[in-house]
Amino acid sequence: MAPTTAQLSELAVLLKELLTFAYPADAVISHYFRAHPDIGRRDRAFIAETAYSILRHLRSLEAAVDSQRPRDLIIAWFARLSGLNLRECEGIVHTNELDRYKAAKAFDLAAAPAAIRLDLPAWLEAPLTTQYGDRLPALMQALNSNAPLDLRVNSLKLSRDKALEQMLADGFAATATPHSPLGIRLTNKPPLNQYPLFQEGALEVQDEGSQLLALLTGARRGEMVCDFCAGAGGKTLALGAMMANSGRLYAFDTAEKRLARMKPRLARSGLSNVHPQVLASENDQKVKRLAGKFDRVLVDAPCSGLGTLRRNPDLKWRQNEVGLTELTAKQTLILNSAARLVKVGGTLIYATCSLLKAENQDIVDAFLNTHPGFSVQPVSETLRRIGADLDTGDHLTLAPDLHGTDGFFATILQRTA
Repeated sequence: MAPTTAQLSELAVLLKELLTFAYPADAVISHYFRAHPDIGRRDRAFIAETAYSILRHLRSLEAAVDSQRPRDLIIAWFARLSGLNLRECEGIVHTNELDRYKAAKAFDLAAAPAAIRLDLPAWLEAPLTTQYGDRLPALMQALNSNAPLDLRVNSLKLSRDKALEQMLADGFAATATPHSPLGIRLTNKPPLNQYPLFQEGALEVQDEGSQLLALLTGARRGEMVCDFCAGAGGKTLALGAMMANSGRLYAFDTAEKRLARMKPRLARSGLSNVHPQVLASENDQKVKRLAGKFDRVLVDAPCSGLGTLRRNPDLKWRQNEVGLTELTAKQTLILNSAARLVKVGGTLIYATCSLLKAENQDIVDAFLNTHPGFSVQPVSETLRRIGADLDTGDHLTLAPDLHGTDGFFATILQRTA
């Protein structure tokens, strides 16, 4: 069904705000809808989904109409991505916009430069081409598609089989995730806030790849474990359940607001072994006092987030080479600091949701060069132990085109001396 002129007017206003890239797209969209409470649920769904689609394909849409104006980009979206023909767009595409519509429809994407074909900023094309070669078009096609909604079952409350059985009985289109033993995948995105299993803390929203990162730690009952960059606590909650609510689990972060978002989730989870701690920096005195005491330390480092483009398509336009250099320097500092916490025989897991070697393998290689007391422990053994049918080599490398997850990298570093 064709959208209304009112929907398109709201979409154009929202796009104007989004295209400044001053703030994350999800925050801009949430703020916009809060400021316009009269916009109905269906209208919100169309506006948000179309805005994300335009952000995913921004480079090719700009090229198709030779314009960056929001209204022109909407016309290009209608011509190339909406699935509507010109007759169905009557009343939407104005008479004076027909030439732009026809030009966008006729645009030969196959003849365009690679960065336009792949909807990439120019600075990203070279490193991704070097790293992924002929696979890059398939990877970008997957990253430019919608992500499914993955849930993690809280094993303290319920088994996955029982949760899946209940959700199917309640009418959800749900399946078990193929790799994580704790995951359930929904083919649509129903509201979950009022669903009893969610309210009771039996379910948490978490991408399957993120679930695997937590499982890679091998956290066990009674151990000392640290989630060094805990954020809003998705992996912290997963670690606490793995530890059967025993031992001590520290959740560190330098942003108090991020840790505060964990509180309601923590209350639902039933965990009592979690100790959130705000750090002044990665070299906080708390880190020094706890040096050498931890069995497991997870570093899900701040990164470019390019592996999450299915959910956050604006990230590829908001990042740049200068920002990447700053990120890799920060990642190095964080990993070096977190390593001090690990006791001999313990493990340090370094992870990102980036696709770039500079944030992943290069960081690990540099760390190993300056920390001879650590060695890589291949992930294959841990993956077999948790029942994940994956073989990505010594390190975990996940991507939507191959695994149906967000893009992730992880390596297990064991302290041997």
